[in-house]
This record gives sequence, structure tokens and C-alpha cells, in this order.
Amino acid sequence: MLRRPDSASGLRVYRAGALAALVSLGISACSLAPTYKVPDVPVADQYANANSPWTEAKPADHLDRDAWWKLYGDPRLDDLQTKLIANNASLAAALAHYEQSEAFTRQVRSALFPTLGLNANGQRDRESDTRPLRGTTSPSMYNSYTIGAQADYEVDLWGRVRDTVAAGTAEQAAAAGDLASARLSLQAQLTDSYLQLNGLDRQVKVLNESIVAFSRALELTESRHEGGISSGLDVARAQTQLSNARSQLTQAQAQRALIQHAIAVLVGDSASTFTLATNDAQVTVPTIPLDVPSVILQRRPDIAAAERRTAEANARVGVARSAYFPQLTLDAQGGWQSSAWASIATAPNRFWSIGPTLLLSVFDGGRRKAVVDAAKAATDEAGATYRDVVLNAFAQVEDNLVLLRDLGTALTDQRAAADAAQRSVDLSMNRYRNGAVGYLDVVQAQTDALTARRSVIDLETQQLRASVQLIRALGGGWSQG
Repeated sequence: MLRRPDSASGLRVYRAGALAALVSLGISACSLAPTYKVPDVPVADQYANANSPWTEAKPADHLDRDAWWKLYGDPRLDDLQTKLIANNASLAAALAHYEQSEAFTRQVRSALFPTLGLNANGQRDRESDTRPLRGTTSPSMYNSYTIGAQADYEVDLWGRVRDTVAAGTAEQAAAAGDLASARLSLQAQLTDSYLQLNGLDRQVKVLNESIVAFSRALELTESRHEGGISSGLDVARAQTQLSNARSQLTQAQAQRALIQHAIAVLVGDSASTFTLATNDAQVTVPTIPLDVPSVILQRRPDIAAAERRTAEANARVGVARSAYFPQLTLDAQGGWQSSAWASIATAPNRFWSIGPTLLLSVFDGGRRKAVVDAAKAATDEAGATYRDVVLNAFAQVEDNLVLLRDLGTALTDQRAAADAAQRSVDLSMNRYRNGAVGYLDVVQAQTDALTARRSVIDLETQQLRASVQLIRALGGGWSQG
């Protein structure tokens, strides 16, 4: 450390040290991190299943990421989404994690600036009588008062500080992506659960209608049995049909209760008090515009988070490499020191020192090399993770495009089957009343009709859920341009 000069030669040495410090400040923008490049991933020109009849490619269409569920046109779903944002515990945890990352970024960025400190000390000292080299006139007991200030600054010769800041900034951006991804995931989960609830409400409606019809059929068979027209076997079959429908109703109601409990947790409410009224209105599958596949790389928050973590790992390679080079710190301190408090702030009591400190590790048993190797491996891991996230994102889009297309085809056939099954019920019941067939034909027709109607609702619900997952896979919304 260079201290205050006591001679002309000392002054020259001090000035030379100060000049060296200024030069080092001028070259402090150096970085030892590798040049960053986003990992390559295979991206197709278009989606393989983008030509489904339910969707039309309109890249200019706009849908706000924070309101994509409005496509389903249910104000109650809007209210639930608002409660989710305000009260969901998992989302609150993700927000807290982001705030921690933001604070850490501010913490590492502070290393770009000098550290300033103040100190004051007052004490009563008693020296040992047998202290080596103690002067004969030195008092055994004395007071010591000190008031001073100190400044420290690390000159970022090799970019260690800047690379650390770059890594922290990238981690903060990744945490922001994690927060957005958690939010999108929870919103999709709530929408999916709500559509399942709607599907179960429609199932319950169909089962209640069937129970009414089966009850009337049972009354008819009992009346015919009392008149000697029908056998007891017909009555038993009618009773079996009615009991089966009631059992299916109870099962559907139990499933609805479980979905309702799941929604309660998502919106931060107690499952014991949370209720949603029945809503059996049919929801229409929305038309979802598709951009080219490459747009998904900018739209999905989990992809953005994975890419930023690759950039973070790359910056930490530079931090690790800087350990091979000397660390330069500028230190300055000064103040007053005296044995008498009353006269401490006088010229003779002044002290100060200023100068650079250079520190270089010469031998560490291979520790620095191991740290650099670990940082490079972490970069490779982050790059592989990024590619995996991207490839899975494309697969999710294609999966749900296929589901929407094929479920749409299956739904068309199933609706035709349900219509035919209902005609079969009407015909068999008329023929049963006329005594042309036994009640077994009626039971079979009713069973087929109920199964077909429930299958239609099930396919419609699956298609709606696939549309939710497609929107989620696309990033939860799209913007113009």
C-alpha cells in the first residue's frame, strides 16, 4: 500500500501508484466470459398439424396474455382468475422468489461502486510492563480516540464484477420468466378445472334427465306388470336401469366435488366453504390463431427463463476464469486520532493513507481449474436444458393440435351416434308399448343412448381442455406484429 510521502522520492512513488490506478480504471471493461450464443434448436417452418379445420393462421390477431381465458366467454371464470392472481399461495411464493432474485441483482451490482464507511472509537488502554520494545517513557495507561473514514474499490481489471452482475441480471430475468410461467400454468390449471366442472355439470344434467325417463319407464313396466302384460323380469330390468343411472349420478357429483375443491385451493379459498353453482351451458371451442413455430421461442416464459439461465452460466465462466489473474483494490482511509477527546479534531491529530493492493493466488492445488471446469459444464447443462424445453414446447403444441383435430372428428361421429341412439330409444319404446318387443330391447336402447350422450359431453370437454393446453403451449396469448 502506498502511504503519504515524507520526501520528494516518496512523492514520485506515490504519483506513479496513483497513475497506475487510473490506468487500471480505464481498462476495467475487460471480460473473460466466452462470447454468448443462444443454443441452436431445430425449428420447423410451420406446424405439422396446423391445417385443422378449427383454426386459422392469423399472426396479426391479438390476445392479451393476462386475459386469454376470455375466449371461453364465461364471466364467472374471469372472476375466478382475478381471485387466483390475488390469493394463490403458489403464485405468491413464485413472486417472492422473483423479489429475492431482484434483490440479489441489486446486491451484486453494488460491487461496481466504491464502499464507504465511517468509524469512531474511544477506549482506555493499559499496556503490559514487559511488552517488548516498550519505551521507558511510555505510560502504562492511556486513552485512545479515533474518528475516521474508509473507502474501498475493486478495480474490475478482468471483468469479474461485471460478469457477476451480468450473471445476476440474467438470473433475475430467468426468475421473471419463472414467475410468468407459474402464473400461466396456474391460470391454465384453473381454466382446465373449470371446464371439467362444466362438463360434469352437463353430465349431471343428462343423468338427471335419464333418471326421470327411467323412472317413467319403471312406472310403465310396473303398470303393465300389474295388468298382466309384462313380466316381473321387465320390472327388474327397468329397476336395474334406474339404479345404474342413480349410481352414475352420485359418481359424477363426487367428481364434481373434488374438482370444486381443487378450484378452491387455486383461488386461495377454503374447500370447506367454497361453492360454485351449477352451470351446464355448453362452452364453444375457440378459434386459436397460429404464428410460425419460431415465434414460440419469444412467447413462452419457460423458454425465456431457460435461455437466460444459459446466459447466466456463460457469464459465470468469466467469473471463474478471473481467479487466474490478480485482484486490484484501491483503499483510502483518514481521520483523527488522539489521546484527548477535546482536541481530537486538530491538524496534528490527522492521519491518512491511500494506495492500491494487488492480490494474486499462486498455488491452490487445482481449485481454480476445477471451478472453471464446473462453470463450463454448468453452461453445457443449461444449454441442453434450454434445447429440451424448446423441443418439448413444440411437441406440446403438436400434441394438442392433433388432439383438437382428431377429437373434432370423433365428436362428429359421436354426435351422429347419439342421435341414432335416441331414435332407437323412441322406436323401441313405441314397439314395447305395442307389445312388439320385450323390455330388454328398451333397456339396451336406453343404455346405448345414455352412453352416447355422455360420450359426446366427454369428447367436448376433452376438446376444450386440449384447447386450453394449446394456448398454454403457445405461451398464453399472442400480440400483433
